[in-house]
Amino acid sequence: MLIFCPLSVEPSTKVKSSLTESLFPCFSSRSLAIGHQYSSLGTQPILCGSIPGLVPKQLRFCRNYVEIMPSVAEGVKIGIQECQHQFRGRRWNCTTVNDSLAIFGPVLDKATRESAFVHAIASAGVAFAVTRSCAEGSATICGCDTRHKGSPGEGWKWGGCSEDVEFGSMVSREFADARENRPDARSAMNRHNNEAGRTSIIELMHLKCKCHGLSGSCEVKTCWWSQPDFRVIGDYLKDKYDSASEMVVEKHRESRGWVETLRPKYNFFKAPTEKDLVYYENSPNFCEPNPETGSFGTRDRICNVTSHGIDGCDLLCCGRGHNTRTEKRKEKCHCIFHWCCYVRCQECIRVYDVHTCK
Repeated sequence: MLIFCPLSVEPSTKVKSSLTESLFPCFSSRSLAIGHQYSSLGTQPILCGSIPGLVPKQLRFCRNYVEIMPSVAEGVKIGIQECQHQFRGRRWNCTTVNDSLAIFGPVLDKATRESAFVHAIASAGVAFAVTRSCAEGSATICGCDTRHKGSPGEGWKWGGCSEDVEFGSMVSREFADARENRPDARSAMNRHNNEAGRTSIIELMHLKCKCHGLSGSCEVKTCWWSQPDFRVIGDYLKDKYDSASEMVVEKHRESRGWVETLRPKYNFFKAPTEKDLVYYENSPNFCEPNPETGSFGTRDRICNVTSHGIDGCDLLCCGRGHNTRTEKRKEKCHCIFHWCCYVRCQECIRVYDVHTCK
């Protein structure tokens, strides 16, 4: 599982953290964690030996690739942000806990759909951020992809900087999966979902082109392989969350001892591929606060009174009903474009109805 650990870099260049099984600094066997001060990681040197909790494989990796470790942290950050966007209208909305090492609280302790999505989006975020950083020339140990270009098409030629998603995926795989080496079902699930997150980027890579010629005539185009916007990856993985495959745990004996594996619970459904998310425990309903499951409940959450979906007041509020209040907001209005070249707007006060769960 993944744990997000609090990270900060003080002027002494030491990274402080109390890490228990983590992503950065510890993609963990039991949680993915990076904390609230990761934004400073790109501005100070990182001393790998000062990060407690790293297993030997992670420590070696950190020392060999120390200059891209800030990109690893950035990847976890964008993964969290995308999780919160994708689940903004759900009963569980990817809430983080400021005073906990495991910033999602106990939610990820269970092998649920939510755990599957968090592992996938965080692993994808790390691969994405490292790949983008390499293409931008932020690190000397990586750069553009020159290996898999193939023959150009009619009217265009290879140019620019194709993003090396294989390198980014390797970084995510080597660091994030370092602790997922136990012969149990949870490690098998985490490895699968981590890889599904990385695979999503490869699936969504596309050609990006630029025109050349007089007055933008596009006589010649140069093209390169590019990652999509991370929102596209988030949308893709959210669809995989909705169609995730429920599994059951099987035990069998091998030469190294008892090993747990996963198989589909329902044989009449198509077996999951490496692109799909898997889980084997049911999610709580997240309607009421429950410290054991990490549920915050949905009281006081804003709901959409016109929606019949999960973000609607009926479903989001779990049948408890909702309150309505009016709210005044200042907005720009009556905007006029003046030649040349500026826009002048008036300020209007508009009244909105805001609906919150009881």
